[in-house]
Amino acid sequence: FLYTVSRDGALCVWQCDTELDGLKPMPPKEARQKKNVKDDDGFLEEHKGEEIHGKANPNEQERREKVKYTRVAKYFFNKEGDFNNLTSAAYHKKTHLLVTGFASGIFHLHELPDFNLIHSLSISDQRIASISINSTGDWIAFGCSGLGQLLVWEWQSESYVLKQQGHFNSMVSLAYSPDGQYIVTGGEDGKVKVWNTSSSFCFVTFTDHSSGVTAVTFTSNGYVILSASLDGTVRAFDLHRYRNFRTFTSPRPSQFSCLAVDSSGEIVSAGSQDSFEIFIWSMQSGRLLDVLSGHEGPISSLSFNPMKCVLASGSWDKTVKLWDMLDSWRTKETLMLNSDVLVVAFRPDGKELAVASLNGQITFWDHENAVQVGSIEGRHDLQMGRKELDKITAKQSAKGKSFTTLCYSADGQSILAGGLSKFVCIYNVKEQILMKKFEISCNFSLDAMEEYLDRRKMTEFGSMALIDEGTGDEDGVAIPLPGVKTGDMSSRHFKPEIRVTCLRFSPTGRSWAATTTEGLLIYSLDAGLIFDPFELDIDVTPSNIRKKLHQKEYTMAIVMALKLNEKKLIQEVIEAIPGNEVDVVCSSLPDLYVEKVLEFLASAFEISCHLEFYLIWAHKLLMLHGQKLKTRSQKLLPMIQFLQKSIQRHFEDVSKLYCSIRKTSVDEDDLESSDSDYLMQEQIITMSQD
Repeated sequence: FLYTVSRDGALCVWQCDTELDGLKPMPPKEARQKKNVKDDDGFLEEHKGEEIHGKANPNEQERREKVKYTRVAKYFFNKEGDFNNLTSAAYHKKTHLLVTGFASGIFHLHELPDFNLIHSLSISDQRIASISINSTGDWIAFGCSGLGQLLVWEWQSESYVLKQQGHFNSMVSLAYSPDGQYIVTGGEDGKVKVWNTSSSFCFVTFTDHSSGVTAVTFTSNGYVILSASLDGTVRAFDLHRYRNFRTFTSPRPSQFSCLAVDSSGEIVSAGSQDSFEIFIWSMQSGRLLDVLSGHEGPISSLSFNPMKCVLASGSWDKTVKLWDMLDSWRTKETLMLNSDVLVVAFRPDGKELAVASLNGQITFWDHENAVQVGSIEGRHDLQMGRKELDKITAKQSAKGKSFTTLCYSADGQSILAGGLSKFVCIYNVKEQILMKKFEISCNFSLDAMEEYLDRRKMTEFGSMALIDEGTGDEDGVAIPLPGVKTGDMSSRHFKPEIRVTCLRFSPTGRSWAATTTEGLLIYSLDAGLIFDPFELDIDVTPSNIRKKLHQKEYTMAIVMALKLNEKKLIQEVIEAIPGNEVDVVCSSLPDLYVEKVLEFLASAFEISCHLEFYLIWAHKLLMLHGQKLKTRSQKLLPMIQFLQKSIQRHFEDVSKLYCSIRKTSVDEDDLESSDSDYLMQEQIITMSQD
């Protein structure tokens, strides 16, 4: 049988007049051409000199070689008269299941060829754009492009296996959790979503805001999310109970455009874009503590110093003000710029402030002395594209463009910058040079992707996009809406413009994320080098390392392996060291190589099954060298947070397993193992906080 479905909701069943055994494989194209030439030559030779009239009929053999399909049945999906366009379909051959999706969000499940309806269900109020069935025919996946929904349905038990939905409008803001495990995003649809960076799944959505979310952030403990919105509220969400436990409001309704929380998580601040004020609340009591006035334009950005009680605020009035929390919120300094301030960001050590302004510059300030220490002219690096409706070139329009989001790397040596462009630039702060440009999209269905307009879309009257279709037709004159000068603006169509709305570095220093027109993108900064030696000597070879290992000179073997810096060799050496020797090796390890071993352990936790063995290593190194590591905490913080993230993931998995075992029977060894994991986790968290 052959089944065909049409958009008007009809299914046709066709039957073939030839069995599968009777079908012959089609010969190659060259063989068919030779056969046709030979037949034509034979025919001409046979009928040479004769005059042939009429239409040539195919002979019996040719007619027999063709396969014929006959329609044996026709069925209609819209039996009740509720006419609905069919938008997608999928068929599973083994189970003879036909799944059809419709524009109203309903899907039907039929058994063929008898067209028996198994069940019908409405899963969305948007059109079902795509359907797929797994190999066994048990699970059916549906995609709804309008709302960004992905659903996996188990049809036999009639239950959901997976339900995921993205922001159905643009994402505006994002923030990493302190351990780098989670990302929170806020969108123009008023939703706040929390994503797991390991699985890439959204596990909780908050829908309390009634308007677009403009900013989101985590507190320092990682269990509270704060979001600011145009609905005039700042809301605090608890990640333990998944609820909105605080709502901060202003005395007069204000639209909040930016948000910041101090390092202790006790002071919450939000900037208004209509009253030009900054509002300060207490997290514990929820009360409004102060209203900071002084700016003469909308507040565009806020940032707390990670190390001191200082708040930096940027405004369209061409100033950056520094407010001192400990001195009754008085203005500590006012930094004057040449253009409107769009975004401010402190370096992780709090000693430098980066400011992006409307003239395309990124300036760096020593905020203690109110001195500018450097600047980057980044307008040319943005490399703007030309929109379809632009009447000027991309080069001319780029003169008014600038960076709208900034973020320092975890070590503070680099800075990320993005804006209304398909490129994200990463600069070296010290040298003030462009290190790399990342192209976030190659999707040419988005606007402003190309520098020059496509010549195929150009006419003698200009770009086809600028020609107003539908006005002044011969059939009649289009009646414009009241107050509209040209055309009917309600019937317009537009292409989304490519842009980067927010950039954030992971606290682990291993990755960074961007919210763009394409969605939430995560980039890894791991170079993945195979050979990257460290203080390499001529005697450091794999054979010499294995020789030292055989001679039980474990400390020398591990130092040589770290010098060669081949991951597999380091793993081989560490796993060859007996458990009772770990304490001795850790105590005799030079300080320079302790950091290298911890960095290896952090990455090994992600893939290795030797959890307890590596936990012993991490525990011994931190206990023996913890005090010395604290003196370099700023430099080592990304690595420690990466280690914490890896252990935290295993800790959660072991906790779930422990809870399920405890309900039945608990072994003493399991309790000791779980307790050691817990102590290890506490040690890592304490060091990370220090």
